[in-house]
Amino acid sequence: MKGNGHEFLRHAEARLEEAANLARAIGLDVVRAEPLTLTRPVPATLLGKGTVERLHEWMADEVIGLVVIDHPLSPVQQRNLERAWNCKVIDRTGLILEIFGERARSREGRLQVELAHLSYQRSRLVRSWTHLERQRGGFGFLGGPGEAQIETDRRILGERITRLKRELGQVTRTRALHRRARKRVPYPVIALVGYTNAGKSTLFNQLTGAHAFVEDMLFATLDPLMRGVKLPSGRRVILSDTVGFVSALPMDLVAAFRATLEEVREADLILHVRDISDPDNLAQREDVHQVLRDLDIGERIESDVLEVLNKADLLTPDQHQQIENRAGRDPNQMLVSAVNGEGVPDLLARLDERLNAGLAVLEISVPLAEGARIAWLYRHGEVMGRKDDEAFAHFRVRLAPKDAARFEDPGV
Repeated sequence: MKGNGHEFLRHAEARLEEAANLARAIGLDVVRAEPLTLTRPVPATLLGKGTVERLHEWMADEVIGLVVIDHPLSPVQQRNLERAWNCKVIDRTGLILEIFGERARSREGRLQVELAHLSYQRSRLVRSWTHLERQRGGFGFLGGPGEAQIETDRRILGERITRLKRELGQVTRTRALHRRARKRVPYPVIALVGYTNAGKSTLFNQLTGAHAFVEDMLFATLDPLMRGVKLPSGRRVILSDTVGFVSALPMDLVAAFRATLEEVREADLILHVRDISDPDNLAQREDVHQVLRDLDIGERIESDVLEVLNKADLLTPDQHQQIENRAGRDPNQMLVSAVNGEGVPDLLARLDERLNAGLAVLEISVPLAEGARIAWLYRHGEVMGRKDDEAFAHFRVRLAPKDAARFEDPGV
């Protein structure tokens, strides 16, 4: 549907195709996809009376079990459309929650998705929901054979939400402990972010030699992965793959995945992977920036984000040359192909360059008897050379300015 604001400025065809792909991502058979112009939302049904009746006439001749409205629906609108069309109706948020429920594998991921689902469901009047343990996954918006549905009320939902938040609070604390432990080792963290299906997991595999799940589908990756990478200088970094973003990503999901996305907030450098072959990639770029702003790190977009223009292998020769020339003039852009490795060595060199930009190379001498201070240098700096004599260890070490200042502190 079309309307006002950034959300609807993207190409109508691209938005329609994305909605269809979201449905296909969980095995739905899309028999019809139609853009609708919405000039004034109708409180009762969102769509105008004529549109509702026209679609009902078409559905009468088809076996339609589900209609997806690629727009937020109020509980009243959802209920009225289901009555008018005599079939299940869900909105964009419900569809994305269903996908996330089916894809999440880790305990943390499933807790996060269930929290988002229940927060959303609490606003749906009194409807039904199903436990995470059912074999199919997902959250019951679509129904299915053998599905055990239970009636709930706000009190039960509220109790479950409170428990989930408590469990996720523990996850957040555990992740914070892990981050503090990593900070005791001098490994910078680089986070991959990007629109879903931009190729983040393929690039992750290319850079790390790992075998993260890769599929040409939306939201193939939900659970975060972290692996070590050795840069050309020999410096090691930790690369973190994260959940893909999408336009109009429900705020309940952004909030629920906040523990996971804290890895992005805490990263030393953010790689924004873009599918440069997608005609809608500029709108997708803005969607990713919006999520970063929602995470309160919008101010880092200019300073700490390196754009990786991925899928160079899908460009025509003219497109490739044009984008390569543009990226060559912008130090914050790199053209690569995660599939065939084009541009990856240059990307690794650029990461080295960006991470070393703020570091100082210092000559430091430490008495051999001060083992704790020597160990501190190895933990917090990059030791580039060392020579020992009878009394001192003489280091050539690269340190961040704040760590250099801390080293002068007698308490270190």
